[in-house]
Amino acid sequence: MAEGFFTEANSAETVIGRNGPDADPRLVEVMSALVRHLHAFAKEVHLTQAEWEIGVDFLTRTGQLCGPERQEFILLSDTLGLSMLVDAINNRRPPGATENTVFGPFHVDDAPRRQMGDNVNMDGKGEPCLYEGRVLDLEGNPIAGAVVDVWSDSVDGFYDVQQPGIQPKGNNRGVFTTGADGRYWFTGIKPTSYPIPDDGPVGKMLAGLGRHPYRPAHMHFLVTAPGFQKLVTHTFVGGDTWLESDAVFGVKSSLVAPFERVEGGATLWRSPFDFVLVRA
Repeated sequence: MAEGFFTEANSAETVIGRNGPDADPRLVEVMSALVRHLHAFAKEVHLTQAEWEIGVDFLTRTGQLCGPERQEFILLSDTLGLSMLVDAINNRRPPGATENTVFGPFHVDDAPRRQMGDNVNMDGKGEPCLYEGRVLDLEGNPIAGAVVDVWSDSVDGFYDVQQPGIQPKGNNRGVFTTGADGRYWFTGIKPTSYPIPDDGPVGKMLAGLGRHPYRPAHMHFLVTAPGFQKLVTHTFVGGDTWLESDAVFGVKSSLVAPFERVEGGATLWRSPFDFVLVRA
């Protein structure tokens, strides 16, 4: 009779043993692994009752901050490196293909569709930058009809959805479609580094760990094309102070792009970068 009772020694096995025979096999696999690791963690650190209560309060406050405009749990996942790990596991690509990185919380589905070459900067603030390159397959062939969805922060480090009424809706956003040559080009601004929202429990956690909340300057790209895997990525500004300590671990060396100073041109900067997609 004693085998079915919960003890410190058999805690994980007892919890897992309560799963019913008709439960979804994948759910059982995932939850059983979670229980094993969670119980092992509590035993390894000798978790106190007070610490457990602090943890429950932390998770409660994290959930209370979640809403349509803010997802504190995703922020928690990002700052623990879990988002990037899940992204890496699910987006293993062959050499030569452009690497994925975190999606981020500020993409919108109704960004303005623009003509190739348009300026996505609507408030006139910031240093103009020409973004250009090609969308290619692994053999170097151009991909026609690729949709290039781009977005960045403002010169002050905020996305338009963070400042309704201050920034124009759709500021520093645009959706472009490549022609037969696979080329894309548009004008935006040279992005700036910015802190993730750090006024909530995740920010307090970072401060307690002696970590900063900053992301290095980057431009977001979502590139899709029929018959190819979706690419979610950034291009990062080389030399940024926070490149090697990104608060959400999103930087990959292959995504650090050139930002070249332009003399006498229509923009102050130029950032060339080719995107290489993998067939679905």
